[in-house]
Amino acid sequence: MIHQYKNNGYNMVLDVNSGSVHVVDDVTYEVLPLLDQGKQEEEIRQALKDRFPEQDIHDAVLECRELEEAGMLFTDDVYENAIELFAERPTVVKALCLHIAHDCNLACRYCFAEEGEYHGRRALMSFEVGKKALDFLIANSGARKNLEVDFFGGEPLMNWQVVKDLVAYGREQEKLHNKNFRFTLTTNGVLLDDEVMEFCNHEMGNVVLSIDGRKEVHDFMRPFRKGAGSYDLIVPKFQKFAESRNQDKYYVRGTFTHYNLDFAADVLHLADLGFKQISVEPVVAPPTEDYAIREEDLPVIFEQYDILAREMIKRQKEGRGFNFFHFMIDLTGGPCVYKRLSGCGSGTEYLAVTPWGDFYPCHQFVGNEEFLLGNVDDGIVRPDLTGEFKKCNVYSKKECSDCFARFYCSGGCAANSYNFTGKINDVYEIGCKMQQKRIECALMIKAALAEED
Repeated sequence: MIHQYKNNGYNMVLDVNSGSVHVVDDVTYEVLPLLDQGKQEEEIRQALKDRFPEQDIHDAVLECRELEEAGMLFTDDVYENAIELFAERPTVVKALCLHIAHDCNLACRYCFAEEGEYHGRRALMSFEVGKKALDFLIANSGARKNLEVDFFGGEPLMNWQVVKDLVAYGREQEKLHNKNFRFTLTTNGVLLDDEVMEFCNHEMGNVVLSIDGRKEVHDFMRPFRKGAGSYDLIVPKFQKFAESRNQDKYYVRGTFTHYNLDFAADVLHLADLGFKQISVEPVVAPPTEDYAIREEDLPVIFEQYDILAREMIKRQKEGRGFNFFHFMIDLTGGPCVYKRLSGCGSGTEYLAVTPWGDFYPCHQFVGNEEFLLGNVDDGIVRPDLTGEFKKCNVYSKKECSDCFARFYCSGGCAANSYNFTGKINDVYEIGCKMQQKRIECALMIKAALAEED
């Protein structure tokens, strides 16, 4: 299976099963689909002789055949028959999302967490519950040494002392059990101060800083509860924090909605503020919400990704480049086959923990009692449900079978699938289309920068 497309003057070809990416000339671009249909050289020559010299057609066919023999073109899918082995593999828990605070000091209009309440009540996680969660992670991590814990909310800094106490406890336990904790934190920045920054720079492997972009966009979607904007308060803090981390191991993370479909301007605004690690992602919301992304928005969104990709190439060549999370693809050492097949591991390797200690498959399922897996005292009491999540993979979704992006997105998000289709093993179609476009842009950027090198 191959995927061909044109972007920014490049003729791009992806061999889906091998992951090989090719930039080809016009004649090869036209030859490839004919070869894919099983056409022989004489048939191809007859079909293209009015457009290209016969010698060029011959050379293109020869080169494509050589790539095919080298396993870089028209390769077979060798993974589908092995998927059952992946589904039956023993799994261990390797990551927790600790909902350290079901409370927030902002009232973001698109918040899936309902200002931190998650369909329930406001609450702060106690040290005792957090301690039991870390103990559960250690006990259920098997031989795995590296473990991840994300302090999430609501707003985690509203329960800052417990964050610090749990980090200290984790550091004690990792020595006793030969484990290594990687702690991360997501914050809106309202309570961010020098003490928090210093602690995070010492203890947090990554920090996510929530900001949507331009002042008018951010303040409209992320106000305080009384309506005032939060942009002017957080931007200087975030700039200082990013610099204190040497512009590494953090993200400024925003959300674009139907109200700012020109989101490339928000990404570039963040870059102009000096941020080097940027993620601005589409809102996921039911179509009944006025800010939801709609099918008719997609052409504008695709154009914005193209604009952003071209500007990123330009800035990189000028020595002022930045990273955009959704365009970051490693063509040489990316995710292993296991991750490409099985996805994020929600409900099996990754769990969310509420302030009172309940387990859910991930933060987006929190509060939906149908997906309550257990708790810190009793452990997992719904192995049937974890078994269903273990079966989520690119071969269990019919929409993925002919999608060129399946080994990059790993089948998409189970929560998005459930929220839009009622099943965890389906797809969110609008999200799929945006993901496909992002991957096309990302591969083109790789081609452009490789050409420059």
